[in-house]
Amino acid sequence: MLKPNQLRKALTASVPLLLRNPDSLNVFIDSGRIVSTLATSLSFEYQYRLNMVITDYTGDIDVLIVPMLEWLRVNEPDMMATKEKQQTGFTFKADVISDTACDISIDLLLSERVIVQRIGDELHVNHLNENPLPENDYRPLQLYAHGALISELDS
Repeated sequence: MLKPNQLRKALTASVPLLLRNPDSLNVFIDSGRIVSTLATSLSFEYQYRLNMVITDYTGDIDVLIVPMLEWLRVNEPDMMATKEKQQTGFTFKADVISDTACDISIDLLLSERVIVQRIGDELHVNHLNENPLPENDYRPLQLYAHGALISELDS
């Protein structure tokens, strides 16, 4: 599975609090399953709930959520495509620790398609990317909150 580490890297690079303290971001994979059929190949799909816990978060929650939505738009676009997935695909809880800090738990329903090809006596495994966004989809490069530049985003 590739997406948990990809999302961790994207958040650590774009959320200042996580850049300073990456150990406050904990990632867990819950309720995972493999979906496969009796097709001629061994291709399959990972389906799982990714749980991310950010401890002692003191920043603006928008600064955490916006880069996550940016990542999801590219790496899990189905989550934004249907009413059902919009309601269940991205949920969160927060434990308020003090006036300035909280622990945030975020659950994401993710999937990854894996193609397995037989070439002679060998099996070759390749993870598929999501379908690309339309070419006219504008990708911002900077994140602002309350008028202040927070971080630079990868293109």
